[in-house]
Amino acid sequence: MSKGKILVIDDERLITDSLGKILTQWGYEPVCHDSAATILTLLAQVRPQIVILDIFIGDRHGVEVMKLIRREGWQVPIILMTAYADVSLAVQAMKEGASDFLVKPIDLDHLNLLLGKTLEHARLQKKIDLLQQEINETRPGSGIICRSKEMLAIIDMAKRLAASDSTTVLIEGESGTGKELIARYICEQSSRAGEPFIRINCGAIPKDLAESEIFGYERGAFTGASDRMKQGKFELAHGGTILLDEIGELSTDMQVKLLRVLEEQRFFRLGGTKEIIVDVRILAATNRDIAREVEAGRFREDLFYRLNVASIKIPPLRDRREDIGIMVQVFLEEYCRKFNKPVPKLSPEVLLLLENNRWKGNVRELRNAIERVVLLNDGDLLKAENFIFLNIPASGKTAPAAPEQFANNYILEVPDAGVPINRVMKDLILKTLAITNGNQVRAAKVLGLSRSKLRYRISQLGIEGERGYRTADNPELPAGPTISGRQLL
Repeated sequence: MSKGKILVIDDERLITDSLGKILTQWGYEPVCHDSAATILTLLAQVRPQIVILDIFIGDRHGVEVMKLIRREGWQVPIILMTAYADVSLAVQAMKEGASDFLVKPIDLDHLNLLLGKTLEHARLQKKIDLLQQEINETRPGSGIICRSKEMLAIIDMAKRLAASDSTTVLIEGESGTGKELIARYICEQSSRAGEPFIRINCGAIPKDLAESEIFGYERGAFTGASDRMKQGKFELAHGGTILLDEIGELSTDMQVKLLRVLEEQRFFRLGGTKEIIVDVRILAATNRDIAREVEAGRFREDLFYRLNVASIKIPPLRDRREDIGIMVQVFLEEYCRKFNKPVPKLSPEVLLLLENNRWKGNVRELRNAIERVVLLNDGDLLKAENFIFLNIPASGKTAPAAPEQFANNYILEVPDAGVPINRVMKDLILKTLAITNGNQVRAAKVLGLSRSKLRYRISQLGIEGERGYRTADNPELPAGPTISGRQLL
């Protein structure tokens, strides 16, 4: 594997030939040229990691060539070559933006070390720039927190997909479910882990600026683009991974342009005439049902199939309630550290309250709720009243029935040795289902629950695996005694 491309510009043929052979032996891809007249064209074609530039190239001064490169928006490291007599000039050039300089005749050991140092510095600088961009975009900074079998299966699938460094993956899920975290996990587990990861929020970019933001533009391509060339997100992500977030928001025109990039890995900058070739892995995320968007004519079918090479569907938080408890604890510890507060305990009713909330904003809403509670409360125990702003009924049920609609002749006998509450709840649900012939809608009404809450209890208590679990498809089981009572749930 190549260590990187190096563009060598020197009007002495002996120098370029010698450097070309040596750099090739060291594992680099050198491109040598004896003129700086076409330097901008060469940069666009070669896209080097380093430029080695003689301080005098014919009648042109290397420092002026370097300034031209910088004015056009190229941030590639530039190493100047100079004779002994021009060392002071080279030092001045470094103040103008050169990375370093070489003195002729060139010390090959020094050159080898210098190239390695320059590449590493450029890699770290790029990483710092991307991190700063993420900070500016206020990206939430949590990892994947889960223990539900659904999410563990998704993580396993993501790890398997990461084994390929080019397969396109479509990640679907409601807002706040953690689509970006899964995308980052795929990147971190892949061979592109050390390369750029760039997120493009397709819904946040104005339609008239989308092309220039994604693909970049040449100087003078449009009003306001007169100062310098700008590299787009795809070009900056070369060698790494692009996440096209909210891909369903992309305009039809941009969908056409994106399809070509996905298929050919090449594009033109806005206003440009030279094709730019990139090597990027594409991940896409959306909170829309893209298949329905295709049926409605709002999303191109060919682009959908190109994106949907592999797909991951992240379930909403309400369908993986067993993750809520561990998330609450992690978020509590995180925000208590942030606000320099001791970590409070959770009362049992609070945990039940949070597990039974619908969480329309999913993990993002839960995180924000915990941040608010930690910030506004100083007690050592969190109670239900601390979460009153969520407007959750104290019982945790979405539509509680009036007490008077339940019979008042229900008697529960507790043996002296006691009985586990889960056993009582399981027995109550099983007998109620027997009464309703397995009709869960009627059973939920009898128990004063929503159907989704009853389904959750059935799953939580393992009732589906019980021999006595009666459904409409299994009416032979005998019905139990008529019972009614919601206080136990």
